[in-house]
Amino acid sequence: MLDFNHSASFCEHVNDRIDAALVADEATKTPRSYLGGSRLGVACQRALQFEYAKAPKDEGRGFSGQLLRIFAAGHLFEDLAIKWLKLAGFELFTTKGDRPGGEQFGFETAGGLIQGHVDGIIIGGPPEIPMGYPALWECKSLNNKSWKDTVKKGVSISKPVYAAQIATYQAYMEPQVEGISSNPALFTAINKDTAEIHHELLPFDSALAQKMSDKGVRIIQATEVGELLPRISRTATHFECKICSWQDRCWSLSA
Repeated sequence: MLDFNHSASFCEHVNDRIDAALVADEATKTPRSYLGGSRLGVACQRALQFEYAKAPKDEGRGFSGQLLRIFAAGHLFEDLAIKWLKLAGFELFTTKGDRPGGEQFGFETAGGLIQGHVDGIIIGGPPEIPMGYPALWECKSLNNKSWKDTVKKGVSISKPVYAAQIATYQAYMEPQVEGISSNPALFTAINKDTAEIHHELLPFDSALAQKMSDKGVRIIQATEVGELLPRISRTATHFECKICSWQDRCWSLSA
């Protein structure tokens, strides 16, 4: 009789079922019809074109079950951070009216072709905390190595994609939440390995926000007229190309 408790195949079978179910569930979701504001900081314009156009990813480069589990765990860490900040005395709203299942704060521009959804807005906090309100709140969960790099270098240097996201959101949320671009945003990073928390205030970078807005419009316009924007590198072995979901597609093109 097979001893399931000591069978590697038993664990593999269960995990295969879980991952297959996650991938199948993901496939039922309607793809985004817009360019995400959180993605504008991605360095390669061509990769963003492929993403916006919903180009099929290279074989084996789609969202795996493991990656989907990582995404799901990230949402749980965000929920914990929300609870912790509220317990600490911050008035943090994650949805309009802060009702479960309520509409998430967000924005759209370029005729709805660029959209973003905000993790939260802080409208008040403990008097001893030197913050201005209202303030944008963004939360990320990171592995130990990535978290330590963020703490050491700061968000703008260690995670420029996140910095670009925050600046863009501060700019586009201003019409809805007056003063949100006047106060530094609060960035929270949770170490997934140790549960350590890093908090950092990011003053509004208007130049970065404008650059990202212009970039988004450029990607949309170029894609819609069939213009292929430049790659980030001249070689397919560039580290960002190696992890790109469209590496084969991109480098099979002549330009």
